[in-house]
Amino acid sequence: MRRLFAPPALALVLAITACATPPTPIMPADEDYDPDAYVSAAATPLVESPPIEPIEPPLPAITVAPPPPAPAAESSSPPSAAVAPVVTAPPPSSEPTEDQQMIALLSDLQRFGTLANDELKRELAAATQALARQRTDANRVRLAVLYTLIRTSPQDDQRAVQLFENVAKSASPASPIRHLAAVLHLQVVERQKAVRDEQQKADTAIQKLEALRAMERSLLRDRVRSGGGGGAAGAGGSGR
Repeated sequence: MRRLFAPPALALVLAITACATPPTPIMPADEDYDPDAYVSAAATPLVESPPIEPIEPPLPAITVAPPPPAPAAESSSPPSAAVAPVVTAPPPSSEPTEDQQMIALLSDLQRFGTLANDELKRELAAATQALARQRTDANRVRLAVLYTLIRTSPQDDQRAVQLFENVAKSASPASPIRHLAAVLHLQVVERQKAVRDEQQKADTAIQKLEALRAMERSLLRDRVRSGGGGGAAGAGGSGR
C-alpha cells in the first residue's frame, strides 16, 4: 500500500484515472444548472489510416493513325465535303470495227464488177496506195480482187493469191474477212489450175499438130523422091 500511494505511483494512477474518466464540466456558482446547456463533447474515434478508395485500372492506349497528307494544291484550301468520283466514258474509237470494214469491202467488190477496164486501173492504183498507208486485211482483199479482175499479165493472179494467203496468216480464225479471203483464194487457185490444164491441152494439141505436119512433110519428100526417080528412068529408055 505504501508503494501504491508513493508520490510517483500516485501520480501515475491519477494520470490513468484522468484519461479513463471524462472531465466533469464546472458550472459557475451564480448560475442555475441547465443539463441541456452543458453536454460533454463526444469522443472522436481515432483514425489509424485514411480510407482506401478503389482504383480503376488505366484505360488501354488507343493509337490513332495520322490522316494522309493533303496535296500541295489543296493544303491551303479549307476542308470541303467529299466529292464522288466522276466516271468519264472513253472516247469512241476512230477506227471502224471489223463488221463495218466487211460491209464496206463487200460494197466495193460489188462496185468493181460494174467498172470498165480504165476505171479498174484507177481503182487498182488507189487500192495500192491505201494498202501502203494502212496494211489491213480489208485493203489486201480489195487489192487482190482488183488484180483478178484486170489480169493484164499472168502474174496478177499470183499477186492476188499472195495477198489472200497473207490475210489467212494474219487474221483471226473467226474473222469474216478471213473467210471471204479463203473463198476468193480458192476461186483464184481453181482458175489458175484450169488455166494450166487448158495450157497443157493446148500444148499437147500443138505438139500433135506439129507431129502431123512433120509426117506430112516426110511423105511429100518420099513422094518427090520416088516420083523423080521413075521419071528419069522413063526418059532414058525412050531415048534409046
